[in-house]
Amino acid sequence: MDNEEKMIVGITLGDSNGIGPEIILKTLADIEMLELCTPVIYGSGKVLSYHRKALDLPALQYHVARHIGEVKPGTINLINVVDGDTKIDMGKPSKIAGDIARQCLEAATRDLTREEIDVLVTAPINKDNIQSELFKFNGHTDYLEAVAGDDHKALMVLCHDDLRVALVTTHLPLARVPEAITPEAILEKLTAFDRSLKRDFGIEAPRIAVLSLNPHAGENGLLGNEEQDIIAPAIAQALEQHKVLCFGPYAADGFFGSKLYRRFDGVLAMYHDQGLAPFKALAMDEGVNYTAGLPFVRTSPDHGTGYDITGQGLASPVSFRHAIFTAIDIARHRATWDEAHANPLRKLYHDRGRDNVVLDLTKDDDEK
Repeated sequence: MDNEEKMIVGITLGDSNGIGPEIILKTLADIEMLELCTPVIYGSGKVLSYHRKALDLPALQYHVARHIGEVKPGTINLINVVDGDTKIDMGKPSKIAGDIARQCLEAATRDLTREEIDVLVTAPINKDNIQSELFKFNGHTDYLEAVAGDDHKALMVLCHDDLRVALVTTHLPLARVPEAITPEAILEKLTAFDRSLKRDFGIEAPRIAVLSLNPHAGENGLLGNEEQDIIAPAIAQALEQHKVLCFGPYAADGFFGSKLYRRFDGVLAMYHDQGLAPFKALAMDEGVNYTAGLPFVRTSPDHGTGYDITGQGLASPVSFRHAIFTAIDIARHRATWDEAHANPLRKLYHDRGRDNVVLDLTKDDDEK
């Protein structure tokens, strides 16, 4: 991919009863967005028109394409993918809205896996009303991991400027979290996070802080043994065997309040609210949810469907706009990284030996 060409950014409509259509309309109303990319909305013209009129927003000019092959570069594109009822009931969850969200996501994902679009940016969905015989996943992350296949494990990363928070467990009931915190799970997430920080964010030697599970990092076993028995050994293994620069476990309560996170390139939290609650307190308006560990790039705003403010014109497009910027940046970082590591140079020196002479690469192996 040429870093200078305008990327094709696939955008899913999300929940049609939520703020997704509003933040899409507001984001793409900024004409400067077309200087950066070619947006392709996977959605419904009827839904967009309904929200625009209800919010009294300016008309958005876009090209209607039947499929990705008809997309026009340098303009906003809409692919109508919704087949069936588009009844809108603003601010209320419904099965119709869930079905619309599913259709948009599936259509965009098909083009993403075929490399017809460069990156995917998803508007928020309702994880309950999207459930059906055709969709049995806890959210975007689980769905995209399944689409990518068994060789890929998704890692949820929340990012804003130099703050990046990844999770060992994601949408899991709190009662089930302790059993899911294993040395294998922590090691898998640490190595995946390390790779992502290098390849996706362009950080050569990332430093990762690992949070504890229990209050006060377990107080030497008084408040729990997971830190001593599970987390600390996983950190040591990641450092020794995989050369991951990871440190901890740190007590989660004071880690963010003391601004200790500023000393690290990434933070690995044990469970959803442990990482996302402080992250959103620090970066709610501009935070981005990135799904690392997959062969394609997907981002989203770090907020939900916003039923409570739907139809009032109050939804901020800032997080969604940053999701587009972040997706493009990550795709460019990946292209640069992959190009730089495509043909590694052969070693010019012996690692060990008394002579340690320079190898002559012009000779055949038999002549050396």
